[in-house]
Order: sequence, then structure tokens, then C-alpha cells
Amino acid sequence: MPGTQTGNVGTVERLPHPVTGALMTSPATPGDGWPGDAATSDTPRANSAIDVRRLAADAPDLTELSARLTVCRACPRLVAWRKECAHVKKAAYADQPYWGRPVAGFGDTKPWLLAFGLAPAANGGNRTGRNFTGDPSAAWLFEALHRAGLATLPTSDNAGDGQRLTGVRLLNPLRCAPPKNKPTPAELSTCAPWVARELELVLPAARVVLCLGAIGWSAALTALANAGVDIPRPRPKFGHGTEATVAGLHLLGCYHPSPHNTYTGRLTHQMFDEIITRAMQLADQT
Repeated sequence: MPGTQTGNVGTVERLPHPVTGALMTSPATPGDGWPGDAATSDTPRANSAIDVRRLAADAPDLTELSARLTVCRACPRLVAWRKECAHVKKAAYADQPYWGRPVAGFGDTKPWLLAFGLAPAANGGNRTGRNFTGDPSAAWLFEALHRAGLATLPTSDNAGDGQRLTGVRLLNPLRCAPPKNKPTPAELSTCAPWVARELELVLPAARVVLCLGAIGWSAALTALANAGVDIPRPRPKFGHGTEATVAGLHLLGCYHPSPHNTYTGRLTHQMFDEIITRAMQLADQT
């Protein structure tokens, strides 16, 4: 049953997490037991772009990096929007707590495949606290990964559901859900050190970068450049099935599995499966 707690800022509603049943606030409180939350009340918090650069650069591993980025408050507009979405919920999820914080990368810590999108969805990752989880795009992506033997489950509905990825890591260059899915250049720049550090930690194992949509393609190239990878000029152009080699990494383009593409038939299950198969072939060639 829902509960409340009273403090010096008034009454805060606590709702049961859809997997664990534990009562949680919206946004989630660090250290309160949200599945997969690496942060605690003592995790250092970035309040500016300078803080982000410092805290990302000296994060010793993926766990600490994830903890630090999920309590970031460096972009006021994004902080306000993700919190608003956590309070003014989509009707279908009104009885659930919302994560309402930045979303960490998800998947294998030594991945051969990196998959790039742009940002969490307001009622997807921003709700569930896990990348590519809880929305139609997630359903398509995880179904394809499961068919290829790379995901434990064919669904990705909520953090704590037992989903695991083998050899795959999901990344976004922007870690907060932006209004109208449109971040500003300043917000992307402020957030960039988080993904750059994540790439530094996982690139030794990576062989293929799967870019979801033209935005994912551009974001991946920029993130790789920020992580010190030499990007050719002019930059390779996106296309579904397009391949490019960057500093020994295979870049592979795929239409984004958003309803705009999947409901219209622009992207089919067969097309998506063929892309995943091609990624595996490229990895075997490296």
C-alpha cells in the first residue's frame, strides 16, 4: 500500500516499486533501495559543468561513475523537467514511483558491443531508472538482443526484473530526459564527460558500436571524439546498415526502434535482426 513520510518540506508520498514492492519516493532517494542504484547519500554530487568534469575524470570504475552521474544536478532545466515528469506522471503509471534522476549506462562491464541512443525517455528510463527500459523502443531492442542470445529476457520493463546483457552495453550521451526529447547544445556539452569516462573504461573490450538513428550515430562519433578517439574528417554519414571503421572500431547504423519507425514498417523485426547479426559478424572479424 502507498505510504507517506513527513519532514521539513511537507508530506512526501511513497509508492511501491513494481518489482520489489518496497515503498519509494519520486524521484528516487539515493541509497533507498531502488534496484540497481549505486548511489548513496554520501555520493559526491555535481552542481555545475566544472563539477561534472572533475567527478567524471577521477571516477575509478563503472560502479562509482554510475553512482556519481545518477545524482548529477548540473543542468537546471533538465533537473526541473525530470522531477516534473516524476510528479506529474503518465496516467498508466500513476500508482508507481518514478526514478526521476539521471540514468546510468546498462549492461556488460566488458562489452564487445556498444549501443548508442540519445537520452532516456520521460516515461521510460526516467521512470524505471534503467536505460532503454519501460517503453516501446525498449521492447524492440531487447526482443532483438534476446533472439540473438545477448539478453536474458525478451523484455525490459523495470529495474530489478532480472534482465542481464552479455557482451552488450547501452549508452546515452545525455543522461536526463529532456523536454520534447530536445537537449540544448550546452546540456549535451555539460553531460559529455560522463559518457567520455564510461567509454574510457569500456573501450578496451569494445569492437562494434551500434548507432540507433542518425542522432545516435552523431552522438556516438562525438562521444568517441571526447574520449580521445581520432574521428576522420569528413565524418562518416548515417544510413541504415551503413558501416564505418573508426580507430579499429566498427560503426554500424540502424534506424531507431521508435514507434515512428516500427509502427510504419520503416524498421521491421527482420531488419533489426539482420543488424544484430551483422554486428556479431563484424565482432568476429576484429
